[in-house]
Amino acid sequence: MSLLLEDNPQGATNKAHAHEDQNDNDVPVNKKTTFNGRLNQYFHISKSTSTSTTQEKQQKQPIPFSSPLKRKRDTQTILPTTRITRSRSRSHTPTATRKKPTPTPTPTPTPTPTDSLLRDTIPPNLTLLLVGVNPGILTGTTGYAYAHPSNLFWKLLHWSGITSIRHPPSDTYRLPELYNIGNTNIVERPTRDASMLSKAEMDAGVPVLEAKVAAMRPEVVCLVGKSIWEAVWRVRRGRGIKKEEFRYGWQGEGENMGRGEGWEGARVFVATTTSGLAAGMSMGEKRAVWEELGRWVTLRREEKRR
Repeated sequence: MSLLLEDNPQGATNKAHAHEDQNDNDVPVNKKTTFNGRLNQYFHISKSTSTSTTQEKQQKQPIPFSSPLKRKRDTQTILPTTRITRSRSRSHTPTATRKKPTPTPTPTPTPTPTDSLLRDTIPPNLTLLLVGVNPGILTGTTGYAYAHPSNLFWKLLHWSGITSIRHPPSDTYRLPELYNIGNTNIVERPTRDASMLSKAEMDAGVPVLEAKVAAMRPEVVCLVGKSIWEAVWRVRRGRGIKKEEFRYGWQGEGENMGRGEGWEGARVFVATTTSGLAAGMSMGEKRAVWEELGRWVTLRREEKRR
């Protein structure tokens, strides 16, 4: 029997195939034999296979690492850019860039006569009455005569011998009791510089000065500055003084100020300006003029002591 099987292997193979065909054709009565049934069987197998494969990939896939800086960049919101369109006119003129206006500094207000704290010191029968042009800004705010540090007034008073020491401006109101010397101005309005005064202002102050002198009767009136004598000359003669007519120092007795009944008036002495802004004369020339006045004051003081 075994010999027959070995001698006919092909026959055995055919019998096996015939048995498989018989199994394929033997379908139960209640079994679906449609094509779709077979096809769905393959779909089910394919879907379950792909699902399991995907799950395995997701489990094996490494979790990406992102640095904090990258996450910050990723989370930045990109704002939509708005495109601005300008309508072009036929005649397009480029507009100049407007610069921000620079704030204008508020100028320092010039004090008015009512703001000036300087007061006249003119008691009766003074030996010497000093007449200035007008108060400076510092003099007007402090109330002390010739208060600016650059002014030579207090130095020249001491150098000429009119005062025994160099007094500070704060001693303005002590001069009458110490030396019988007073102080006033031809114009009351304070300015930064005497050149800011008009001729009309200067001329208007002449009759006021004459009235003060006539009322208090000082022996000598010293005009501190050439411009004061020029104003007196204009008012008295109706014209300006000529160069050859002007001189510093003592003026003739016909030029006395404040003349009235029973009194010949006060002698007039024209001194140099003491302003530090005036550079027309040297310090030596100024001292020479003031020393001439100082010599008279010293002699008069000694006469009264006798």
